[in-house]
Amino acid sequence: MKSSNRANFVVLTYKMVLVILSIVLMTSSIIVLVSYSAFKEQFNSSIVYQTLSRHKAESLYYLMSQENHHFSTAFDKNYSPPGLSSTLLELSTSIRAEDARSLFGSELPGFSIYDSNIIIAGEGTNFTNFPRESAPPLDETLKERNSTTKVQQPKENDGTNAPNNNTTGGKKVFYIYHTHSWESYLPLLGLEGDPDANKAVDSKTNINMVANMLGKDLEAQGIGAEVDQTNIGQKLKEKGWNTNQSYAMSRTVIETALTENRDLTYFIDLHRDSLRKDNTTIKINNKSYAKVVFVLGKANQNFEQNLKMAKALHEGLEKKYPGLSRGVIGKNKSSGNGVYNQDVSRNAILIEVGGVDNNFDELTNTTKALSDVISQFYWQAEKVDAPAQ
Repeated sequence: MKSSNRANFVVLTYKMVLVILSIVLMTSSIIVLVSYSAFKEQFNSSIVYQTLSRHKAESLYYLMSQENHHFSTAFDKNYSPPGLSSTLLELSTSIRAEDARSLFGSELPGFSIYDSNIIIAGEGTNFTNFPRESAPPLDETLKERNSTTKVQQPKENDGTNAPNNNTTGGKKVFYIYHTHSWESYLPLLGLEGDPDANKAVDSKTNINMVANMLGKDLEAQGIGAEVDQTNIGQKLKEKGWNTNQSYAMSRTVIETALTENRDLTYFIDLHRDSLRKDNTTIKINNKSYAKVVFVLGKANQNFEQNLKMAKALHEGLEKKYPGLSRGVIGKNKSSGNGVYNQDVSRNAILIEVGGVDNNFDELTNTTKALSDVISQFYWQAEKVDAPAQ
């Protein structure tokens, strides 16, 4: 009788226990989040995404494959499985044994600046040369330096990017703006080689020049582009705000633009990195370029869609201008703004163009490369979205 009763018990292997425990922990987390959001704020998929994105999908997938071997067919034949103990630790506490940031990131002062994610690593990109956010005091952003060099004006399309026959029919579909409109480049201010990177700010000669060039290059490709000319520093002063509120200010600019033009679909926030020349410059076919890096806010509801755009542009640059893109970086609120106003559209990205040491020619070459790849991406997307004949 006793042996018969034992036969009715389900024998659980230790692996199965781990699988069940992991699933229970994950399910409990989601239930808590859903319950909390029901009372605190409207629930959206980004909340679940942020929770689950802390864990490697392969970790949970591997545990499931221990009980259902059909799942294991998805792994490469050379796949090296994670240790069960480290996997359980990661799933239950978000601490990754191979990443010290997951343990010390919230405890050590200043360590949170490294709490970013290299979604796609470009050539030479690592945690030591991440895009850095370091807004200067507001008064500095309002200064106009006495440049000793005459800054060249953007040229019309010179044929480098041959115009195509496509056109948006007069519609402005791209909106190019700059949350940190004071960001400039030392060579444009007559300060080439200056050891003080903080001098690369100016209320007049700044990132706006790059935006104007990109806008003109896109127009030459038949794509209507509106380039914002707002002096964000001046607007902040008028409201009594500081530079930490720059994204809130640029949001008002975007919302006004959307109200005035409902055709706007793509949004590009141009910035300049504070890294020095060796990290932000590359030579391709004997031409010098200012490197670019795509930055995405992981705390916004459109993150996955924005990522598709950034990934496509990165891959386009890699194909035509290998090494020009430093990759795609994801930032949480602990390491940056976390949203970057990218929740306004499913096609919104932030692009860091060069660093403090890049000159006019390097910036010009880069904007042409960007417009080349952006236009290719846009027209391909239009072809896909076009109604069937």
